[in-house]
Amino acid sequence: MLESHLTNLVQKFLEKASALFDEYLSCLSSVKELIIEHFGHNGLIAAYIVLGVLIVVIITRLVKITFAAVKYLIIPSIALAFVGSIVLPYSFIVLLPVTVTACSLILLFRG
Repeated sequence: MLESHLTNLVQKFLEKASALFDEYLSCLSSVKELIIEHFGHNGLIAAYIVLGVLIVVIITRLVKITFAAVKYLIIPSIALAFVGSIVLPYSFIVLLPVTVTACSLILLFRG
């Protein structure tokens, strides 16, 4: 009973996702036709280049933010909680939220 209900839910989800994908694909094809109509094939190539550059810039920014979070938030907060659990009478689990908050405030003011 539960398996058939779960299968039906998954099937409905996949149907909706497929319909949404087809809608976006038709929208993109109309944009492609519009670019070709106004700018020709050279304009389409330029649009592909611009789209590729935008994707690369967005990905590099996300990677930079991720590394900054690891460098200035995750590693220092874990190290401070570890050292604090050795020095103070509190456990690592109790100190970790405090150190994460302190490191996030430092990252916020630094940025």
